[in-house]
Amino acid sequence: MSIKTATLSGVATIEIARPEKKNALTAAMYQAMADALVAAKADTAVRAVLITGQPGIFTSGNDIEDFMQRPGDSGGNGGVPSVLQFMHALVDCDKPVVAAVTGAAIGIGTTMLLHCDFAFVSDEARLAMPFVGLGLLPEFASSLLLPQLMGHTRAAEKLLLGDPFTGADAVECGLATAVLPAGEVVNHARRIAERFNALPPGAVREAKRLLRAPQTDAVLKTIHTENELFAKRLRSPEAMEAFQAFFQKRKPDFSKF
Repeated sequence: MSIKTATLSGVATIEIARPEKKNALTAAMYQAMADALVAAKADTAVRAVLITGQPGIFTSGNDIEDFMQRPGDSGGNGGVPSVLQFMHALVDCDKPVVAAVTGAAIGIGTTMLLHCDFAFVSDEARLAMPFVGLGLLPEFASSLLLPQLMGHTRAAEKLLLGDPFTGADAVECGLATAVLPAGEVVNHARRIAERFNALPPGAVREAKRLLRAPQTDAVLKTIHTENELFAKRLRSPEAMEAFQAFFQKRKPDFSKF
């Protein structure tokens, strides 16, 4: 299984474990992460959730081949796509979520950090949201939350140009909590997650709800708006050119559009 889960010392760990494919996410992996988040929320023994990857790679984003084979991924829960189930489960998780970004974090590897309560990043990490360059659009409410977090011009740089940025940049703009040496990220993130074992769980859940409540409705609405537009863009000639170029290992040519 490419998603490993375990609960130890009050922390439910979700580990992206597909290093041979740079931790690229398939529909089945999104489903597994969604299910793990739902289970963690329901388990009274769980006080926090830790999401991590492999040394040198958090996730490279969607597995393009799987993505193209399942463009209309209907999911297994009332027809809801598995990626949307994951998004909803992360937004809905009422326990603290700690991310340990162990390396490259591409696409949803970056946007999911907007919905984590703590994000510790490696000094070797490179983050990027290259959606527009693939003929697609921002997702996971990043079009709403990034401008609020870092201002319009910096959000435009990240979302329209899609250039990679460092873990230190992520901390400076408020996307991450702290940058650490690569070998220390996971252990530090786990120590933070385990601190919630000593705190009153009801108070923690209510405090998190209060922190997130003013934005929750807008976040969910934006996620669905982005998803509808994203699905349309998937069928666009620009996206087809971008994906063909990816598989043919060449630069896309958008001059005809």
